[in-house]
Amino acid sequence: MTEVKISTEYITLGQFLKLADIIQSGGMAKWFLSEHEIFINGELDVRRGRKLRIGDKIEIPGFGSYMITG
Repeated sequence: MTEVKISTEYITLGQFLKLADIIQSGGMAKWFLSEHEIFINGELDVRRGRKLRIGDKIEIPGFGSYMITG
């Protein structure tokens, strides 16, 4: 599991995708979310604005598992 460190209270799913180097730019987030399933804490969620907080686990089949840390 890859840890992604944040220094704020939360980041959005779109920001996470860029921070974790899954996409190259924020503009790609909408396309990526329409093409791939993303599970946050075991539940499917494709909302670009979904708030991710420390302790959240993100799984993207074919890309890996990630955990938000502070």
